[in-house]
Amino acid sequence: MTNRLRSRRPVNLQILPSAMTVLSICAGLTSIKFALEHQPKAAMALIAAAAILDGLDGRVARMLDAQSAMGAEIDSLADAVNFGVTPAIVVYVTLLSASPAGWIVVLLYAVCVVLRLARFNALQDDGSQPAYAREFFVGMPAPAGAVSMIGLIGLKLQFPQGGWWTSTVFLCLWITGTSMLMISKIPMRKMHAAAVPPNWAAPLLAVLAICAAAAVLAPYVLIWVIIVAYLCHVPFAIRNQRWLAAHPEVWDEKPEQRRAVRRAGRRTGPGRRPMPRLGRRPGGRSAARLGLRKPGGRLP
Repeated sequence: MTNRLRSRRPVNLQILPSAMTVLSICAGLTSIKFALEHQPKAAMALIAAAAILDGLDGRVARMLDAQSAMGAEIDSLADAVNFGVTPAIVVYVTLLSASPAGWIVVLLYAVCVVLRLARFNALQDDGSQPAYAREFFVGMPAPAGAVSMIGLIGLKLQFPQGGWWTSTVFLCLWITGTSMLMISKIPMRKMHAAAVPPNWAAPLLAVLAICAAAAVLAPYVLIWVIIVAYLCHVPFAIRNQRWLAAHPEVWDEKPEQRRAVRRAGRRTGPGRRPMPRLGRRPGGRSAARLGLRKPGGRLP
């Protein structure tokens, strides 16, 4: 028995990330099928499933050390299908099939997704980007654009009586605005690069529990809460990116050390002692506790 177990080859999981990407493409294309059969709820659910698989396949590839050039190309093509072509067709079939202008704006959306992905790939290959740039997207990422699109369907399902939010003018303006955000150069924070302070952990877990309940009781309202929250984070992302660009000494520091430097900068203010540059002690701690103490150990 022992010899037979030793003779078995280990299971090769290197193909798992690519398999997840292919499944996400299948989910996106099946979403179009359900939209054509006038089942928008199933279509939205499959787009959400494709987004979840898209978020997981890269992490699984890094965990298994299965990253490859072919996998990266498949992932990029999957994003074009799942978050470009699929939401455009689903929204057109569900909301805009009676409007010639509707076809124009969904074409614009699909093209902007492809342009956004092409720029993302080019920036990935550009070695001249500063260290902090990997913490931000340039423009709205394609999955967020897809959520913005299916949110329009969610409004119709939540409020079937209709209103200004189902008018052709509003739909066209919203889709055009989403398309422009994706090809813009506005920095948007990457979720995996955001750090949660320890004292925020309990409130965020409570918010997560509320979101879990809302996903069951009012899923379409939850979609719009996510969309509005994402748009509200943009001014903070712009400010954070500008601050990082002006402080290269903190690019390699941990988030809590960056926050301490920003607090120290706010304390000094105009006319006070300027904030010192960040240094390192032999033990790895920041010098002078990130400038929070004056020479001699006295607090400022």
